[in-house]
Amino acid sequence: MSNPARPDGGRAALAGFVTNRLGRNTNRPAPARASARPAADPSVQNFETLPGYRELRLQRSAADLIGLGNPFFRVHETKAGANTRIAGKSFVNFSSYDYLGLNGHPDVNAAAARAIEEFGTSASASRIVAGERPGHISLEQALADHYDTEACVVMVSGHATNVTTLGALMEPGDVIFHDALSHNSIVTGAQLSGAQRRSFSHNDLDALETLLGATRHEHRRALIVVEGLYSMDGDAPDLAALIALKQRYDAWLMVDDAHGLGVLGRTGIGLAEHCDVDPRGVDIWMGTLSKTLSTCGGYIAGPSALIEYLKCTAGGFIYSVGLSPPLAAAAEAALALMHAEPHRVERLRQNGNLFLACAKKHGLDTGTSLGLAVIPVIVGDSLKSVTLSDRLYKRGINVQPIIHPAVPERASRLRFFITSEHTPEQIRETVDAVAEELHEIEKGGSLIEQLMAKRGKP
Repeated sequence: MSNPARPDGGRAALAGFVTNRLGRNTNRPAPARASARPAADPSVQNFETLPGYRELRLQRSAADLIGLGNPFFRVHETKAGANTRIAGKSFVNFSSYDYLGLNGHPDVNAAAARAIEEFGTSASASRIVAGERPGHISLEQALADHYDTEACVVMVSGHATNVTTLGALMEPGDVIFHDALSHNSIVTGAQLSGAQRRSFSHNDLDALETLLGATRHEHRRALIVVEGLYSMDGDAPDLAALIALKQRYDAWLMVDDAHGLGVLGRTGIGLAEHCDVDPRGVDIWMGTLSKTLSTCGGYIAGPSALIEYLKCTAGGFIYSVGLSPPLAAAAEAALALMHAEPHRVERLRQNGNLFLACAKKHGLDTGTSLGLAVIPVIVGDSLKSVTLSDRLYKRGINVQPIIHPAVPERASRLRFFITSEHTPEQIRETVDAVAEELHEIEKGGSLIEQLMAKRGKP
């Protein structure tokens, strides 16, 4: 799954960075939460008194001061994909998870339309209360077959799928080992479970083994959680080595393959195909319906006992509405298309490799990306990242900046999502534009120095 900043956190973080650098103390701690007041005090019921709200307003003003448009929450006037339209203007779009171009595909739309005609737009209530619909069972069987598992359960939110699965599966006395760059939903679910949580350096399986050797014996059950394709860096773990570790230390292994489905492996099966490993070596496969499958929701595939347990204990399944019938039908149709048309996966691979090769030719920092669907261009400065995004936007290229606190300040970046539908010309022209604009920004010297000069500061 993706790991973006909080909804308005990106601009706030940028503005705070600028405000601090223009004469405020960068080491000043965040405002302390106000102490509890009597309920009779009406001022505490004013939302503007929420901790940090005044600071947020100051940060927003600082963003306006430097003349940068807000890159977040722009209204797109067409479907998500390789191209988009914003405010009547066409853009090449690198901020879409439509990896295989299946969003809006006629077969996917037709499946959704048939489901609406027969079942309406809602499952009405939780599946325990309102009962099953054929599309739920059919989609779950298709996903179970995909991962060669005994069973599967689909839920209405990818984030909630991780949170509720970890919360239901693990408990105090257990331990969860997870990659340091794991998605927020994994961390939140681990915290909810009450289990001990131990993180290891990104993709450092030696560090994981050290942790397992030192602490596994202290806990009853153990779970290792990794991602198939990491949404910030575009790299992948060594699945064979992970399976060996989980067997050696008697642990379960869970793979969040949200960004791996449709991307990793020759036919897009995911991390198992990418690493040429039997998927049955993984205890829990997690994924989302919102990326390659072009709908919305999440799923867990694994042993039938696990799925039965989750259906009866996971709050995010029991107390949440069942997946909308048209979404289930559309996701199943998208999965069938992915299997039937592997050329889409190959075209995505070619596009990703082309982007990576062009970026390296220009000397751009793409970190550890494999050159598949997720490729960062690391700039190393929040203000520079947002400025670069803004300049590209003015040239008809839509790509989002990822800045502190979503990533460390030194790792601030633009994050490009590649699809099978981007053309080679779009990719080459985009990378050329990135290199040109970044050069112009760096040639002009420190942006902070320029802003301070404009304000007449020494």
